[in-house]
This record gives sequence, structure tokens and C-alpha cells, in this order.
Amino acid sequence: MSLNTLVVKIGTSSLSDPKTGDLRLATLGGLAETLTHLRRDGRRVVLVSSGAIGVGCARLGLKERPNTIPGKQAAAAVGQGLLMSMYDRLFFTIHQPIAQVLLTRQDLMDRTRYINARQTLNELLTLGVIPIVNENDTVATEELRFGDNDALSALVAGLVEAEWLILLSDVQGLYSANPVLDPTAQLIPEVHEVTDALFQLARGKGSVWGTGGMTSKLEAARIAAASGTTTVITAGDVPQNIPRILAGERIGTRFLAQSASRTPLRKRWIAYGLLPGGSLYLDAGAVLAVREGGKSLLPAGITASTGNFETGTLVRLLDSQRVEFARGLVNYSSSELEIIQGCQTAEVSRLLNLEGREPTVVHRDNLVLLP
Repeated sequence: MSLNTLVVKIGTSSLSDPKTGDLRLATLGGLAETLTHLRRDGRRVVLVSSGAIGVGCARLGLKERPNTIPGKQAAAAVGQGLLMSMYDRLFFTIHQPIAQVLLTRQDLMDRTRYINARQTLNELLTLGVIPIVNENDTVATEELRFGDNDALSALVAGLVEAEWLILLSDVQGLYSANPVLDPTAQLIPEVHEVTDALFQLARGKGSVWGTGGMTSKLEAARIAAASGTTTVITAGDVPQNIPRILAGERIGTRFLAQSASRTPLRKRWIAYGLLPGGSLYLDAGAVLAVREGGKSLLPAGITASTGNFETGTLVRLLDSQRVEFARGLVNYSSSELEIIQGCQTAEVSRLLNLEGREPTVVHRDNLVLLP
């Protein structure tokens, strides 16, 4: 873990006016100044910025965000240049070099491109540059989008092994209830574990967070925590609070890292860089062997499987309660698994007529336990 690296994510609602789409210059100026001071103090800083589609819509005079993929891509193509132009002018006035890094989900799903992205970001940070990362909305397809930059920021934090992930939002943090509807709602200062109960809180009836907002931030915090990164959700209109947060002040909601030791890079890629193509349901003995015994998954422990996948696909491992507890790269296709699931290892070669084939369905080296 790099103790002096942080990733800061700013959302569209924090950097632009939701009614007009105009950029909030005071907020952006404060953010640029704050991040520059942190870098000069020895921090390695990455900024993950949303806003390209919103800025593009404002420039095009659109009253509503496009609903079609080509419409969103066109707006992003117009807006991305404008957004980076504004960042460049702000950082240039205080002599801080920046770089634009556009990523797609495919970049992080492909192992070689994943490593290349990591190397590029680390080289920029070594040179004293602040990389500004955004999803490449111009070419991203709907089914393979990050969905929001909260998830992207958590994956970037894992790429650069950041100590901190700061999510700048239009709310102060995570509350005990929806503060818009419940005046007694209290800010939760610290979270030790992102549980299903927290997700239910964020999705509660009448919640303003239900379609992305807070639920996506909780998912980002969960990914970051499992990777050894501490996450803080805080108000985006006061970026000057970031140094105070790093100094230990209780501002916003802090989600503690789950472990001081960071999961190896390749296993982080397996757990969070890839998208699952199917699910395997395990009996109690297999769950115990994999989760507690550190064993590989064998065909005998599989009770059912879903999905249409090929060898090498990422699959989810679920227990008898249908709770996902691990992910891994499968050594058999879904059609082959239909034949051998529940069978003893010695029967696999005979059933598939494949001598010398890897007997494990998911080898331990390609398997990651989830928190």
C-alpha cells in the first residue's frame, strides 16, 4: 500500500449546476488548488472526474440528458474536451501539470491493458502529474459501462494502491435515514463494514439515493475496503476539507479498510476488474473447503450452475443460501459443467473424454474470497 497516495472522485452534481449544466467554477478552482497543495506536500494524487455528458448537454443546448447510447456518446464527445480545457486552465494557473486518462470497462477486464493502465498511472504520479481519469463514454457500450464513476474510482484506487479514496458528493455523508424526509436523521461518522443492511438503508422507500447515488458509493467503499483502502464520503462543495480529513478530522462518513494487507494485484483484478459470466452453487462441504480450508473447487461440490460461459470466464461462487462468497476463473465451460457437476474427480476424464485436463473447476490460484 502507498501511504501517500489518494484518489479523489468528484461527481457531476458537485462540479456542475443540475439545472443549467454550467460548471461550478468556485468548486473546481478550490479543488484544483487543494489537490495541487497536497501534491506539493508529497502526496500522489489522482482525480476521477465525472461531468463530460452533462457539460456536453449544456454546450449543445439540450434540456434533458439523452436516453440513447449514441446520444450520450455524442454529448460526451462534446463535453470531454470542454471539461479538460477547464481543468487545464485552472491547474495551469498554479503550475500543476495534469494528464487526461480515459478508461473503459474493457480496459480493466483485459489483463494486459489492466497492467498497462497501472503502469501509466504510476509513471504519471512519479513525474509529479495529477492524472484526471474519466470513463471513455464516447466509446463505452451500455452493457459494459462502469455505470458511474464511483465504481471506477474504487478500481483506480486499487490500481495505484491508494491509502485513501475521497468521494465528493452532494450530501455530507451516509445518514441513519433519508435526511430530506427525516429531520432526525443522523450522520454516521464511521463504518467498519459495508453490510447488506446499509444497502437497504440507502435503497429505502422515498430515498433520493435509490437509483445510483448512495448505493453506488457504498459499493465503491466495499470494493475499496477489500483492497485495503479507506473511503470517505463528504460534501463536494468544500474540497478544502480534504487535507483536514487526511489529518484525521471526522468529516463526512469514513469507511475503514478491511485489512492492513492488500490483496495481490492479480487477485484484485479477478475480484473486481472482471464481470461474472455465470454462477456456481456449492454444497456445505465445498463451501467449507474453499472458504475455510483454502482448497480449490472440485466438481463434486457443485450442486447447480447458471449462465452460458466458456473456459476462463469469471464465475460467482454461492453457498446454499445463495450468498456469494467468492469469485474465480473457471476451468470448464458451462456445457461441460452440466455433465460433471456433482461428480467425483476421477470420473471427469471419462465423462468428457479429456485425458490430462485440469481436475479442479476453479483452482485456488484463480479464486478470491469476498469479504
